[in-house]
Amino acid sequence: MKKLFTQISIMALVLTIALSALAQSPSATRQRRVSSVDKPELSASKQPSPQAEVTDDAKTNRADAASEEAAIVPYYNNFFTTYRLGPEDVISVNVFAQERYSKQGIVIPPSGRIYLALIPEGIFVNGKTCDQVAELIKKKYDEYILEPQVSVSLDHAGSYRYSVIGDVGQPGIRLMTRRLSVTEAIAEAGGILQTGNKSKVYVLRKQANGNLQPIPVNVSSIYKGQAPDSVYLVPGDQVVVPGNALKKWQTLTSFLPVLSFARLFTGGF
Repeated sequence: MKKLFTQISIMALVLTIALSALAQSPSATRQRRVSSVDKPELSASKQPSPQAEVTDDAKTNRADAASEEAAIVPYYNNFFTTYRLGPEDVISVNVFAQERYSKQGIVIPPSGRIYLALIPEGIFVNGKTCDQVAELIKKKYDEYILEPQVSVSLDHAGSYRYSVIGDVGQPGIRLMTRRLSVTEAIAEAGGILQTGNKSKVYVLRKQANGNLQPIPVNVSSIYKGQAPDSVYLVPGDQVVVPGNALKKWQTLTSFLPVLSFARLFTGGF
């Protein structure tokens, strides 16, 4: 009897231990889960911080934007940075916090001298850039204003001119308001006519000695993608588009009525 009681007690103890182990196991798991949820910063601190993924398309777009900006900035901005002022240009002078000494819409006269407040003798601006003019004005105003901040802006470019003549749609003289290539200048002149020779276009550019130097430009090759459009105009350039064989034939046929009329007096008929 005593032996049976001992066996029953041992079995009850083993069963109690087993039940206790089963009861503690899921609670511990739940406790760990709750702790990780209640304190996410602990689990997050153990994990490496995620990095934003940059797709190939985004990288390409960034590269394209950078290359586009690098191409556009010198194409347009350098034209105005190095622009030399001349007659018919319109500029504005701004003096920071000094409205009475600022002046807008100044049309440069043929003499090239503009007049501002406190500068009765005027300032000669022909042939100078906007930055150079701003520096001259700053030195003049420095006698009256404490550390003047002067800026000069080009509102309208009117002194840079070029011409396109020959077999184009609208030959004539035009204003150069931005940097222009030869093909762009021809396009603004209405394009080359059927009687124009695209392979024999040339630019007449004045040299220091006053002579005009021809610069050949094969526009036909540029249109076909066989040559770069790398010849840019400077003020005073003349783009010449000569005639082709069709133009010569039209010129020849235009004299036929005159020749026929002349034969009446020579006994040809």
